[in-house]
Amino acid sequence: MNTSTINKNAWNQLADKNITVQFIDVTLRGCAQVMFQNNPLTGLLFFIAIFIGAFLESMPAVAFGCLLGTVVSTLTAYISKLDTASLRSGLYGYNGCLVGVALPTFLENTPFVWLSIVLGSIVSVIATISLMDFLKNWKVAALTAPFVLVSWTILLASYSFLGIKGVALPAPALPQQFIEPIGSIPHSDIVADIFRGVSEVFLLSSVIVGIIFVIGLAVSSIWAAVFAIVGSLLAFIVAILLKGDFVSIHTGLYSFSAVLTAIALGSTFNKPSYRVLAYAIVGVIFTVFVQGALDIILEPFGIPTLTMPFVLASWLFLVPNQDIMPEHRQS
Repeated sequence: MNTSTINKNAWNQLADKNITVQFIDVTLRGCAQVMFQNNPLTGLLFFIAIFIGAFLESMPAVAFGCLLGTVVSTLTAYISKLDTASLRSGLYGYNGCLVGVALPTFLENTPFVWLSIVLGSIVSVIATISLMDFLKNWKVAALTAPFVLVSWTILLASYSFLGIKGVALPAPALPQQFIEPIGSIPHSDIVADIFRGVSEVFLLSSVIVGIIFVIGLAVSSIWAAVFAIVGSLLAFIVAILLKGDFVSIHTGLYSFSAVLTAIALGSTFNKPSYRVLAYAIVGVIFTVFVQGALDIILEPFGIPTLTMPFVLASWLFLVPNQDIMPEHRQS
């Protein structure tokens, strides 16, 4: 994750002096850190895109859940008096942000779901601390694993409680070969599907949302924006060649984890170069296979893979690449 020194512009100077502005700043950075960016403007653009996408898909609860999750997890980090540098960079907010997106997406909108968002966001901070400590010997970040573990727990629990009843969870079923061959995809669909792949990072399938996300990335890092597009395109091509499910490909479900893997391996934890590009390409291709495998593994349980394909692939590829990662990660 990006924890680089924060530039002392007017906004940051105000954030240093005013605790309210600082909290807003950290909350925005928490949303931006979902795609590894330590930039409040990027976070603001992400929030705008999420609200647009959520209302376009008639799921306003997703937008408000995202905001609630980010605020609660950020507040938890403040109350817990955690590492100041990581806190100010938003590293304790992004998992809560995703918890707030996921639960209203898959569960019925009841008061208990909102309480679950609050609980899940708090636990996501605890899980982040635990995983950071566990993984430090391998010099890899917790990534979105806390979000996945917390969300999986709550989504699985929904099968036991009517108060948090699932309404959009995958239907539990035994694994089977159900994929039908697909035909050629028009070029215009390819372009749209690339941006849908980016938007699915926040469980939204919208071209306009994906475009805003890419703009938000470019505001913070051109390389991050480039690798997001490359990751989505490459995952789309691989899924097409492997004859994956057309609906999943079209809506970006094979691409969103690949987008995160591409940004992580290509520009966040490694300095962009030809070697890094080749390394990231292999990682992205493997992420698509992990996506397909986890889809089958989790099918009997009736829960989505979320971003776990990205987490597993990135952990696998981040541990051995000591010679191409930045110097501050080699020590």
